[in-house]
Amino acid sequence: MINKIIAFSVKQKFIVLLFVIALIFGGIYALKTINLGSVPDITNNQVQIITVAPNLATADIEQFVTSQVELQMGYLPNVKEIRSISRFGLSVVTVVFSEDMGTYLPRQLILENLNEIKESIPPEYGSPSIGPITTGLGEIYQYSLKDTTGNYSLTELRTIQDWIIKRQLTMLDGVIEVNSFGGFVKQYEIQVSPGKLKSMNITMHDIVSALEQNNTNAGGAYIIKNKMANFIRGEGLIRSLDDIKNVLVKNINGQPITVADVADTVTFGKKVRFGAFTQDGEKKSAG
Repeated sequence: MINKIIAFSVKQKFIVLLFVIALIFGGIYALKTINLGSVPDITNNQVQIITVAPNLATADIEQFVTSQVELQMGYLPNVKEIRSISRFGLSVVTVVFSEDMGTYLPRQLILENLNEIKESIPPEYGSPSIGPITTGLGEIYQYSLKDTTGNYSLTELRTIQDWIIKRQLTMLDGVIEVNSFGGFVKQYEIQVSPGKLKSMNITMHDIVSALEQNNTNAGGAYIIKNKMANFIRGEGLIRSLDDIKNVLVKNINGQPITVADVADTVTFGKKVRFGAFTQDGEKKSAG
């Protein structure tokens, strides 16, 4: 058989040349149209339900959140497997459906059951939500932010990542999610004096409640004047450390008590992190 093919190729050179040209053009067309991937996504048809409760211990996460989500997910049709991870402040339940269910039908079924799940979980223990339509193999790019001038701290680099770069990347076509890691997340910290609280008969709940109530904007409808509508709004969002210091906590015998009166310091801080991202042996802020 091989000898006949070789003999035919030698005798019919023009036909062989046409086959070669067709093969070349076919390869070029395939190169431009076929989606290529160095690591094909072999993940099964799964949906993740994520619940964040920052101050909840692992045992409580498992008892009050993860087990409740798993129980409700067991009633869904065509569920092949349910697995979960319970960690400090985090619950992730993965529900695996059969492949013929498609991508969006399982998510719709879970969304319809989320209300029942939320009713079975105490409000202070977080609210479950569905993860994005992506998998661990969907990560396509990693980058790091570097300060070549020495003017930015790790906290400032993380702020730039979260509030500028991340928001621009999410507008790109095909980007499902942008995960930030590394650096320090900026926070406002109030170091309260226990002695001052006791002497003024003020509790931590009073301070937290005052900060929540004094950090919001309010609408006041509108006023018609000279055939023009003037919209009324009250601006109460905290914008600086001085705004935090001036928040009214309590009024004692006509004397206003502010945060500055019960706090030793009001300053910028950073969220406690349990790991670090490094590149070339140096700490970085990346997305």
